[in-house]
Amino acid sequence: MAAKNPETRALVSRIGAHASWAATDDRTKRTQPARDAMLLRFERQVDPDGRLSETERRERAEHARRAWLLSLSLKSAKARAARKAS
Repeated sequence: MAAKNPETRALVSRIGAHASWAATDDRTKRTQPARDAMLLRFERQVDPDGRLSETERRERAEHARRAWLLSLSLKSAKARAARKAS
């Protein structure tokens, strides 16, 4: 039976997620496809035409990934500062 309100749906989803992770033997293996897809996203961003060598493309993609993560960190810090100020 599907939950009727968003709060109950969210709670049921969280329970399912925790139960699933509790049954996972190899967390790294389970999340590897997501990490691979993210790196591929950045590889396409830095070399859309596929002209770079694999080594250069990977290195640039890693820098693009780090820049993206740092931008998320900056946004988070700004949001925390704004909440603290209000």
